[in-house]
Amino acid sequence: QVQLVESGGGLVQPGGSLRLSCAASGFTFSSYRMSWFRQAPGKGPEWVSTINTEGTSAMYAVSVKGRFTISRNNAENTLYLQMNSLKPEDTALYYCARGDSNYYSMRGQGTQVTVSS
Repeated sequence: QVQLVESGGGLVQPGGSLRLSCAASGFTFSSYRMSWFRQAPGKGPEWVSTINTEGTSAMYAVSVKGRFTISRNNAENTLYLQMNSLKPEDTALYYCARGDSNYYSMRGQGTQVTVSS
């Protein structure tokens, strides 16, 4: 079964950290660029970050650059997003996707991140 399953979301105070995971199955994970997107309540989807197939190059949205780090473990078919210095405006449903900011062929259901005191 081809799927992406996110985990690691939750409630965190401003300034805190979370690490999201995305477990991939049913396809050759190492062959695809992978991305994180987020969608805040009442807003459209926002691209967050993309990583290349080898995990050696990444791109970030301006809003998260310097605070978030994307990574992957191809041996374990897992994508990660380390989020530091979280702000209330980072509150959103975060989901991983197979592809990049211009096109993705599948996505997960998402994990909720809430930043609040």
